[in-house]
Amino acid sequence: MIKDNQKRLNHFHVVLDACVIACAYALAWFIVNGTSWFNVTGHNKSAMAVVYLAAGVLIVPFYLILYAFFHLYTPKRVQGRRVELANIFKANIIGLLVISLMLYLGGKNEYFHNFSRPMVFLFFGINLFAEILMRNILRIALRSMRSKGYNQKHVLIVGGGETALQYLKEIQRDRELGYHPVGYIADHTTKQMAGLRCLGSYDHLEKVLERQKPDEVISAIGVEDYHRMPQIISACEKTGSKLSIIPFYADYMPSNPQFDSLNGIPLMNLRRIPLDNWGNAFCKRAMDIVGSALLLILTSPVMLFCAAGVRLSSPGPVFFRQKRIGRSKRPFYMYKFRSMRVNDEQDTGWSGQTDSRKTRFGAFLRKCSLDEFPQFWNVLKGDMSLVGPRPEVPYYVEQFKEEVPLYMVKHQVRPGITGWAQVNGLRGDTSIKARIEHDVYYIEHWSLGFDLKILWMTLFKGKFLNDESLSGSAPGR
Repeated sequence: MIKDNQKRLNHFHVVLDACVIACAYALAWFIVNGTSWFNVTGHNKSAMAVVYLAAGVLIVPFYLILYAFFHLYTPKRVQGRRVELANIFKANIIGLLVISLMLYLGGKNEYFHNFSRPMVFLFFGINLFAEILMRNILRIALRSMRSKGYNQKHVLIVGGGETALQYLKEIQRDRELGYHPVGYIADHTTKQMAGLRCLGSYDHLEKVLERQKPDEVISAIGVEDYHRMPQIISACEKTGSKLSIIPFYADYMPSNPQFDSLNGIPLMNLRRIPLDNWGNAFCKRAMDIVGSALLLILTSPVMLFCAAGVRLSSPGPVFFRQKRIGRSKRPFYMYKFRSMRVNDEQDTGWSGQTDSRKTRFGAFLRKCSLDEFPQFWNVLKGDMSLVGPRPEVPYYVEQFKEEVPLYMVKHQVRPGITGWAQVNGLRGDTSIKARIEHDVYYIEHWSLGFDLKILWMTLFKGKFLNDESLSGSAPGR
């Protein structure tokens, strides 16, 4: 039943997308050409009408193919809102680039030359907005239906240990996902799963599958029962049941593991991240270069004022330079406007909200986060990124890597001026463990849209770094 519903939903989704694309195209045409179109007469009007109509007929299936290529018809139970948003944006950007390229290459042709360029960009904006709006409305409607018991996906859990219990609690906690457990199979019953019916032991799995006919089987067996895996796979294949596996080492896996193949042998990479993809890395670096260059230009008057203030506030250099640990554990020097009097504790000293070493002008710089502006130069050089985990001084890296789980994972990407931890309030004297959890989440779920969201939160929520830490600098605490 669930498979039939999913097929119907996908067909409906394709039709809905086609309508949105066609309407966005028609609206863009009317806004740009509508008023002037009625003044055009003769051969040109009829010929261009055919051109616009033909373009619209071609654009609709072209965009549908793009949406399918970017997995926009994946079930919404599986694909998160942020991933869907990023894929919509990517598909529309590709569509815009292809249309623009075709108009450029055909520029010498009369009809290509007369085709409205503003209309193309307006269509991009309208279609992007309409697609995001439509898909969010659809997502809300589906969640509402599932919370009321409709469009449920019936699952059978294989296993009765902690992994199975964790999965059960998760689908029971978020009933809007629409997963309904019909029972579980296990040799060893677990007291905490008493609320769910045990349908038999592993030896009864095949008969249970034939009787229950679940939409999906979830294998969540512990390491002590892993010798049962061939039996579980065989029973699912024999009955034609879809099988998904939660490994007993799931706690050590990223949320989106990557797989390779070595002569047919599957290899799972536990820590491959989106920025390992050269295309993603290129896009992020391009945004960093353009963004930091613009920010250096735009903030140069403010930085001149800051430099003069630092020079007049106390003896010493204008800039504070401190060694930090960056990507691939390589050290680099991070720059800030000096906000403290020159002292001997810049590599190990800890600074808080009140610190006698701060100058009055330095306190102002920190309060307004102006002391961070020289780091735009670090971004332009390639030592840092606009968004990423905050870099730490070597002294604390050595300390935290022994005390905080997954601490060194943050060094797989360039450190940032601002980050997911910082915009969630994890700045100053806050939990290092919580900060690393946010950093790892950012690394594993990176997208350009995620970066833009963090920059937006940094700018408009007033959460630009302003770390309280070491001697005129900030080691990321």
